[in-house]
Amino acid sequence: MPIKVNLAVMLARRNVKSKELAEYIGITEANLSLLRQSKVKGIRFDTLEAICRYLDCQPGDLLEYERDSEATGSPNE
Repeated sequence: MPIKVNLAVMLARRNVKSKELAEYIGITEANLSLLRQSKVKGIRFDTLEAICRYLDCQPGDLLEYERDSEATGSPNE
């Protein structure tokens, strides 16, 4: 998966428990766990905004693009 979610790293850096964040943003701990494990297909911008607000971070602190090992060359090829 080319998009890596670094939510677990930010939670550890901010010393925040998943339960606290889930309650703040209004999602279940189970759904937050799926997001933390990169097992979701997408995220709503308002959810991403709430996470960033609570953790005092930028979206780029949470999401990282990793090139697929199969992807080579430019996107126009």
